[in-house]
Amino acid sequence: MDSATSQRSAASGNPKPLLVSFSGIDGAGKTTQIEKLTEWLSNAGLRVRLVAFWDEVATLRQVRETMGHAFFKGEKGVGSPDKPVNRRDKNVQSWYMLPVRMALCFLDALGLALVVARTRKRPDADVVIFDRYLYDQFANLNVHNPAARTYISLLLKLIPHPDIAYLLDADPVLARVRKPEYPLDFLRSNRASYLAISTIAGMKVIHAGTPEEVGNSVRYELAKKLASSQDWPASEFLTSSQS
Repeated sequence: MDSATSQRSAASGNPKPLLVSFSGIDGAGKTTQIEKLTEWLSNAGLRVRLVAFWDEVATLRQVRETMGHAFFKGEKGVGSPDKPVNRRDKNVQSWYMLPVRMALCFLDALGLALVVARTRKRPDADVVIFDRYLYDQFANLNVHNPAARTYISLLLKLIPHPDIAYLLDADPVLARVRKPEYPLDFLRSNRASYLAISTIAGMKVIHAGTPEEVGNSVRYELAKKLASSQDWPASEFLTSSQS
């Protein structure tokens, strides 16, 4: 066992792993920042495990992908600057999609509760990073609809919350350049939904910047969280927030 893990275990009796989540519009830089934070924590001697929400939590994944493509005729795949795609799934905002998405959010909430419960019992990680969380599903609902907002508030009471939930804010124009999949108007409205969700759910908003600036802010906020936790006394490495 490395020194950082030994120090933490001795100080707090093997606490549950720290749960961290990253959310944001497509192209906000989540993958980049998750990789940077994973490397940073690993260099501190901490064991990190990644949970991809869409792969390990989302229910009926294959059905959702197949039906979305069949009904809305959108393209499949992940867009890149040299190979853009025209996806049609979460950006389809027809009235009948709201109850469908609300039902899927409920199923995802149940799945998330099970995954988090299993994660907290496993002894193989000190920090568990979620690549997206249920908050990202909430952002696809019409947060301006009173029924949707009430429903979101109810589900927030049912799901476990990360120790720190990041919302990576981004300029929709630049985000679409990095990941051209959805129309700009949708990305703008989706960003507004994320910001509304961040207020309701108590997420930590990381403002747009260069990858280095965003990474520094992510580490700074996590170091503050560790330093304020009795279960997670921060080491000298982690409190060096701007390194």
